[in-house]
Amino acid sequence: MSEILEFLPEAMFYRKTEDDSVICELCPHGCIIQPGKTGVCGTRKNIGGKLYPLGWQRISALNLDPIEKKPLSMFSPGYNILSIGGYGCNLRCPFCQNHDISVFELNEPNEETFSDSNLWPKGDYFNSALLECALENCRSMKNIGVAYTYNEPLINYEFVYHCAEFVSSKKQLKNVPVTNGYINPEPLLKLLPLVDAMNIDLKGFTDEFYKKLGGRLNPVKNTIEMAAKHCHIEVSTLIIPGENDSEEEIALLAEWLSGINPGIPLHLNRFFPRYKYSDKSPTPRERIFTLYAAAKRYLKNVFMGNM
Repeated sequence: MSEILEFLPEAMFYRKTEDDSVICELCPHGCIIQPGKTGVCGTRKNIGGKLYPLGWQRISALNLDPIEKKPLSMFSPGYNILSIGGYGCNLRCPFCQNHDISVFELNEPNEETFSDSNLWPKGDYFNSALLECALENCRSMKNIGVAYTYNEPLINYEFVYHCAEFVSSKKQLKNVPVTNGYINPEPLLKLLPLVDAMNIDLKGFTDEFYKKLGGRLNPVKNTIEMAAKHCHIEVSTLIIPGENDSEEEIALLAEWLSGINPGIPLHLNRFFPRYKYSDKSPTPRERIFTLYAAAKRYLKNVFMGNM
């Protein structure tokens, strides 16, 4: 266990309590985590009265994707980006497209995971040496940098920050988090100087809808406002029939975004049955067309996805 804790860095953004519980301050949940337990995200664990990020250097996927797949339509279009996925999420969307890696509680590493000599990663473990190797392999493939994606990357904050520092040290490479935006201002402000672009998933535009996902709307709005001052941002909304697909809601969402910058790209994406919403019907194309028109009254750049 001592070797494991030497390998895992102590988590950032938390405080201790008198009874060996800790309060995680990374995201708006503010989880109070007792010894041996994790927070909502399943990746930040109280071990002996200290908080440790179990997602450190653990990845679920590594792919070279078109930048448009993130989706980013107005940031280096026509190029690719090395995409790293982790585990876990701090929201519980019943329509999650990647629930097999996001609705996940990590077990802490065991003594078999690392070699005795140098703690070299095995299996799904991934460090900066391997990242450098992957980036070198992608050098001739129109790669512009690294996207942190597939699950909610910012719950694995320490690993993302570590990778982002490494990527920023390399000439002309970009950092691109693809995030639900459910993060507190202090950690976000610490990360933003390393970020070149973000896609932020604005799930809907009512607190009632966010309550179904286990979150609140305002923290995501705050993230969008803060990020827009520091980097290129694009916003995505998955349109789910009968949930967040009213013209009024999308018009209000687009109007609010236009108040930040009418040039912010908004992606309106079709829903397809997934996870706990596997019995629902896909979003009709005609509905996307209607909502596109509503959003275009306020925004210059609206895109229709999964059509």
